[in-house]
Amino acid sequence: MLTVNKLLPQGQGLANALLKRAHTVELDWDVRQKSRFDATDSGGRQLGIFLSRGTAVRGGDVLVAEDGSLIRVTAKPQPVLVITPCAEHGKAFDLTRAAYHLGNRHVQIELQPDHLKIEPDHVLADMLRAMHLTVVEAQAAFEPEGGAYAAGGAHAHAHHDHGHDHHDHGHAAPATPARGKPIGIAVTAAAKPHVHGPGCNHGHDH
Repeated sequence: MLTVNKLLPQGQGLANALLKRAHTVELDWDVRQKSRFDATDSGGRQLGIFLSRGTAVRGGDVLVAEDGSLIRVTAKPQPVLVITPCAEHGKAFDLTRAAYHLGNRHVQIELQPDHLKIEPDHVLADMLRAMHLTVVEAQAAFEPEGGAYAAGGAHAHAHHDHGHDHHDHGHAAPATPARGKPIGIAVTAAAKPHVHGPGCNHGHDH
């Protein structure tokens, strides 16, 4: 077994030519959130990964084996729930409310501008539908938000220096959430009918 005890977030500092020649390993989030696990890479090599406690491996990260070889990590598609605003009367703020209530329940959430993703949970799915959100089962990579003080911070933000020094970013207004299936996500089951919960004041005629 080949021992791996070093991780380069998003392959930082590596030339593209090296990354293209690297072996790959596909892992779901259940495995990637662990700091010690076994895996098999695309070259058929058995890997024993021993990283610092609390380290989470993200899609795009590169593992470095004891012999100096590189293994590029890809996030394996897995069952998830994709949460979007209702196409009929939803708004982007609905996602903020959903993230708040999920966070209160200590649920791991992937945050995207036009949707959220969580691991399957029928109780949470029913709660979200009662909040007038659309919830769809899908197979997709899952990259939940990291803690604000975790190593590397949130996913895909490793070693990013924002350089906030009293300057104007000039951010454009957020785009309207796309309606229908999020891009790049394989939907495996149709969303359940939209359910209006108690206290709904939309006044829709069903």
